[in-house]
Amino acid sequence: MADNYAISLSNVGVRRSDRWILRDVNWSVDPGECVAILGPNGSGKSTLTRILSTHLYPSAGEVSILGQKFGETNLAELRHSIRLVQAAGPYDVEPSLSAREVVLTGFFGTLGLYDDVTDAMSREADRLLEQVGLSHDHAQSYLTMSSGERVRALIARALASRPKLLLLDEPTAGLDLLAREQVLATVQSLFDSREPEPPTVVLVTHHVEELPPATSSVLLLDEGKVAASGSPAEVLRSEVLSQVYRCPLEVRRDGGRWSIHVHPQAWRGLLGREDSR
Repeated sequence: MADNYAISLSNVGVRRSDRWILRDVNWSVDPGECVAILGPNGSGKSTLTRILSTHLYPSAGEVSILGQKFGETNLAELRHSIRLVQAAGPYDVEPSLSAREVVLTGFFGTLGLYDDVTDAMSREADRLLEQVGLSHDHAQSYLTMSSGERVRALIARALASRPKLLLLDEPTAGLDLLAREQVLATVQSLFDSREPEPPTVVLVTHHVEELPPATSSVLLLDEGKVAASGSPAEVLRSEVLSQVYRCPLEVRRDGGRWSIHVHPQAWRGLLGREDSR
């Protein structure tokens, strides 16, 4: 039943004018899982993320988030249990805030720190900063942080309210290798720690390399439809991804991480090919 899932989608679609941006999406996620929505540009990832964050109502199908069915629940109240982290989101915290203050705003859901902070909040903020590897930079201003440090601070901020669903929308976009790995290590730490009830985490990305070992399920989208869904071993197959990404590729796995390789001999065949997206 939908009540037992953190996410339950049944024949979900989004239509704009005469075009279906999403169509016939079926997907379910158990509470406490780390899952990924994967796909190329234009595949529908952002649209689906807006639905999961309760900011978009589908044109078709049924949606249940944290056991609450769209059309039968107060979405504004449901959002209190959901946090969305976007590295390049439309809203950002006040740049003058310190890393510690950024995390503290998460208790109030504000972009600035306007309310009184309790000792318990301060202790939890310090714990979260340590978890994401920023305890030594707790006094640094958000303005002077690197892009990777900002993402980790925003993840800690999102965790302050103990959400049941955490959506990470391309959290490593534009980061260099070290910063990317630090963000992924932060995501992995949510499942390596001894948290009794970790949030359900949905990682939205273009890249297979950005899936942490904790990823237990992958939803692969292609032109608004589900190309594959299941465990990483079931979905991340060379023949499946080659078709979705319109490119001959090889999928490899090492140490619980996945990667894609395209042989240079295939490059000539890619030049001049029209991108259908």
